[in-house]
Amino acid sequence: MKISVIQPDIVWENKARNFQNLNKFLLPLFGNTDLVILPEMFNTGFSMKPAELSEYPEEETFIWMKSMAEKGNLGICGSYIVRDGMHFFNRWVFVSKDQETCYYDKRHLFSMGGEDKIFSPGKTRLSFIFKGFRINPYICYDLRFPVWSRSRGECDLIIFSANWPFVRKNVWNTLLKARAIENQCYVAGSNRTGTDGEGIKYSGESMIVNPKGELLAVAASDVESTISADLSLSELSDFRNKFPVMNDADDFTLIL
Repeated sequence: MKISVIQPDIVWENKARNFQNLNKFLLPLFGNTDLVILPEMFNTGFSMKPAELSEYPEEETFIWMKSMAEKGNLGICGSYIVRDGMHFFNRWVFVSKDQETCYYDKRHLFSMGGEDKIFSPGKTRLSFIFKGFRINPYICYDLRFPVWSRSRGECDLIIFSANWPFVRKNVWNTLLKARAIENQCYVAGSNRTGTDGEGIKYSGESMIVNPKGELLAVAASDVESTISADLSLSELSDFRNKFPVMNDADDFTLIL
């Protein structure tokens, strides 16, 4: 499976301009990749104004994602603000060309930014299969909590969609590799670049990491870009068989 990570400079709270900008990165990928990964809140930036910017499920942003998946013959994913019932969620959504859909609500809300005061946390992890790969998605701050993203051989690709700040870029670079090594799986991290409407600068450096913690592709910190890599299930299986660390892993039960 070929995956592509888009690293945009998100226009603050402007969906129309962000769709327009993302379209120019998506067009060259049509027919040339299987899965496109977008950052956290890719249509607005990391805004704490859900009352103004949220959508009900399957509205404007979902419709745009569905259109891109169909036109590009690919799967597309990333997070945006969704109103579901009486609650707001930072929701990661996947849409395929065959109209397969699934979603994950961010579990770990960034309390230091006030996200926990406005959004509701997710309750369950998501695992789904696309192109034969078992995929687990997470959002930004989730990266700091290894128990939540722990796999015991049941995941082939972990995705982190993020708005990760420049001031903590060493954490981003370190933990993405750690999640790949400890779970013996591929990891893809999609981050934004640029500065948002609150004056926060972002680190970029979106990356795709193999199960050994080696970089397959990485973006620069200060430019919009797309990175891609081919992932191999057979190579992943061979590595796990030759170095079966999961046989010695601790057993545990996750209690929410």
